[in-house]
Amino acid sequence: MISKKQLQYIRSLRLKKFREAGRQYVAEGTKLVLEMAAGPFRVAGIYATADWLKTYRDKIPQGIPAEEVSEPDMARISSLSTPSPVLAVIDMPQTTLKDVAVKEGITLVLDDIQDPGNLGTIIRIADWFGISRIICSPGTVELYNPKVIQSTMGSIKRVQVIYADLGPFLEGRAGNTKIYGTFLEGENIYSAQLPKSAIIVIGNEANGISPKVGKWVSDKITIPVFRYSEEEHGHAESLNAAVATAVVCSEFRRRNYE
Repeated sequence: MISKKQLQYIRSLRLKKFREAGRQYVAEGTKLVLEMAAGPFRVAGIYATADWLKTYRDKIPQGIPAEEVSEPDMARISSLSTPSPVLAVIDMPQTTLKDVAVKEGITLVLDDIQDPGNLGTIIRIADWFGISRIICSPGTVELYNPKVIQSTMGSIKRVQVIYADLGPFLEGRAGNTKIYGTFLEGENIYSAQLPKSAIIVIGNEANGISPKVGKWVSDKITIPVFRYSEEEHGHAESLNAAVATAVVCSEFRRRNYE
C-alpha cells in the first residue's frame, strides 16, 4: 500500500516548483498510463486501485513498480475532478535545443501559448500530422502541467517539445528556411505557396504573434473567414489557437501529401 510520504510527494507534484525540484510529473488515466509505461520515458511508479491492478497488472512492463492505493487515497492524489483509478509518476527527460534537428519537415513554434488545453491539443495535432518538433517560448505554459499532459493523450512521448528564446532560434534559420506566421492580414493559406519543409509560428491566444517574433516571419498567412455571399460572412473574431494550428497543419500536409 502507498505510504503517507509517497502520498504527500505525489500530491506535491501538482505544483510546478515541486515538479521542477523532483524532475518528475504525473499522468492519469488507463490509456495514458499504459502508453507512457511502454516507453521511451522512465516511469518511476504506477499507483492504482486493487480493481485496476487486477485487470491491468499483466500489461505493466517489468521493472516498473506498481503500488496498490485505496479509492479514498486515489481521490487525494488525483488532480482530476473525477479521480482516475490509476496514475503514474514519470521522470522528465533532459532535452535541450541542441538535441532537436531542425533540417527538413515541419517545425511548430509557439509564441506564449497560455492555455494548458491548447498546448496539449497542439501536441496531439502535431503527432497526428507527423510533426515531431515543437519549440515553445519561455512564456508558453509549462509542458508538465497536469492539464497539458492529459490533453496530449500520450502524444507527448512522440513529439519533442523544447523551450527556448524564439528570437535567436528564428534568426539562426531566417534565410535558409521559410518561416510562416498566422496573421489576420496574411495571405490566404489556400492560395499561398506552402513548401514541404517550413517553420510555422502560432501566436498567443489573445495577442497573436509578438513583434519580436513576428519580425522573423518571412510569409504571413491567414485562414480566411467563410463568406456566405458578397454581403455575409462568418463573424467570429478569431479561431482558437489549437483549432488554427490544426487547419494550418492540415493544409501544409495536404499540399505535400505523398
